[in-house]
Amino acid sequence: MTCIKSSTQRAKPRSSETQPTDAAGSKVRRVRALDAIIALAPFVTALVCIGIGRYSIGIIETLEALFSPLSGLEIPPITESVIFSIRLPRILLALLGGSGLSVAGASFQALFSNPLATPDTLGVATGASFGAAIALLFHADMFIVQMSAMGCGFIALLITTAISGRKGNNSAVMVVLAGIVVSALFQAFLSLVQYLANPEDTLPTITYWLLGSMAKANFKSLARGLPFIAAGISILFLLRWRLNILSLQEDEAKSLGINVKNTRLAVMLASTMVTAAGISLCGQVGWIGLLVPHMSRMLYGGNNRRVIPSCIGLGGAMMVIIDTVARSATAAEIPVSVLTAIVGAPFFILLLRKTGGAKL
Repeated sequence: MTCIKSSTQRAKPRSSETQPTDAAGSKVRRVRALDAIIALAPFVTALVCIGIGRYSIGIIETLEALFSPLSGLEIPPITESVIFSIRLPRILLALLGGSGLSVAGASFQALFSNPLATPDTLGVATGASFGAAIALLFHADMFIVQMSAMGCGFIALLITTAISGRKGNNSAVMVVLAGIVVSALFQAFLSLVQYLANPEDTLPTITYWLLGSMAKANFKSLARGLPFIAAGISILFLLRWRLNILSLQEDEAKSLGINVKNTRLAVMLASTMVTAAGISLCGQVGWIGLLVPHMSRMLYGGNNRRVIPSCIGLGGAMMVIIDTVARSATAAEIPVSVLTAIVGAPFFILLLRKTGGAKL
């Protein structure tokens, strides 16, 4: 009996040792499965949504059409026109635009340790909107509208950094405060442009553009804007581990060997590039840069090494779905920013009720 008891007592620690290992392995498998789902989400969503609309196209037909330039397969002219001339440019813009705004929002939230930071924290979105409105006021073509929007977005960033860097003080708080001031200033300029616009033709054009739409997307305009978005996303992806360090106190970040000033500037430049280029292509699109980063943190926690990649997948997939609803739900296209607000506001209400506002 003594031998049996002693052997039983020795066996218990072995079973308890395997439990943490099994739990850790199960957690790793769940995380990997979640990674795979998020990575595939933009492609699956794009493939399904490209066939949705007034002219419905099945998934098999969509695949045949997409690969027809390589396979040489003949497809109906109307299918070719709908996919390649109308829907595919919109899908590509929604994918990169949604991913870019989401990553920019997550980067700003980590950079300034502010869960309410958005791509407009530095006044870039308002500056880009003002630049586009100025070009539309003078009836410029879309190329000038794009260049004016991106140029004014970078001007807003320069003004913000100049104000916050006064007397060597470039803390995160100063940058945020300067961004609020610059955003308010460009918003006043934008209101002035709308006031001066002809209410018969120019004002409706500016107003509709500010509401956000991807209806004018084409491969020519994408070739001018998407490289900036892709470059900005790539830079933020490479700097994602540094964002974890920048979220610490400035003295702690410096003690870990990080050049806080240069790293912060690189993040701001990349986020500005993404935001200004996105707005120049599709107008103001709110909530995506605020909503998607919080969704990512609910899934992965506060580790930006995982939050940034998940924002790329979730942001692209969400924007594709929203744009598909915008162009397909009614006879007249619904502005994208209206739908993002309809989705984003209830989500934040639920989030506030869940957390009590103590921690977003």
